[in-house]
Amino acid sequence: MNILITGANGQLGNEMRNVLEGDANHSVVYTDVAELDLTCAEALATFFDSNHIDVVVNCAAYTAVDAAEDNEPLCRKVNVDAVRLLATAAHSHGAKVVHVSTDYVFNGQGYRPYREDDETCPQSVYGATKLDGEKALIDVAPDSVVLRTAWLYSPYGKNFVKTMLMLGRTKESLNVVVDQVGTPTYARDLALAIKAIINAEQWVPGVYHFSNEGATSWYDFTKAIHRLAGITTCAVSPCNSDQFPAKAARPHYSVLDKTKIKATYGITIPYWEDSLKHCLNRLNIDE
Repeated sequence: MNILITGANGQLGNEMRNVLEGDANHSVVYTDVAELDLTCAEALATFFDSNHIDVVVNCAAYTAVDAAEDNEPLCRKVNVDAVRLLATAAHSHGAKVVHVSTDYVFNGQGYRPYREDDETCPQSVYGATKLDGEKALIDVAPDSVVLRTAWLYSPYGKNFVKTMLMLGRTKESLNVVVDQVGTPTYARDLALAIKAIINAEQWVPGVYHFSNEGATSWYDFTKAIHRLAGITTCAVSPCNSDQFPAKAARPHYSVLDKTKIKATYGITIPYWEDSLKHCLNRLNIDE
């Protein structure tokens, strides 16, 4: 099977590289903006004409949530227009698409884990463009798989885990919001789930949710990061979101219900703290 990974230099793209490395059943092409411009229909047509791609895993996205509020045209170009062009090229060449979306498509005011058929109501430019990207993909290529995820972290790039490690080692105290609840997602676990979908005996299109199991706040997540990393010199205190005003609204509750993906693809999902331990070990941190 020939697989195209877009956004290959990002957190998920790098983890896709790791989980697919050495797999003799697949031939994988990894691209980022320097190798393939997803906003250019001609470039996409040329690429798909030259490569016999069976499955596209779209890890590319504009994810700067606050910056998106001031850069909506660019955010929309990447999260909507590029998705539509990629879907058009893939569908016309008989390739299936796995596309990564976000919990920000919901308003974050719920009280139970969000299911795939719950009403969407994004509260930010980022969330709105990701939802429009989902719709554009499904309109063009209805046989696609959309994976909504949340709180992504890994050993790669910039993310919450690496930031809290750095601050924990350099600051005497930190205030971290406690009134936003969700579930961290280890990018490697998401990559393994995508690999399982690709390798499944039956391709079942649709929208699915994936994050690690359990729920926590950013405050409790930080406390776990420091505890597992052996950081004891930084005092972490809880605070509310209004103490850290941001341009883009954050969901106050965005736990995702994973029942559908587990039942459809037989995927076992690790508990968030177990996956955090795994990531910290990869970062050469003694627990």
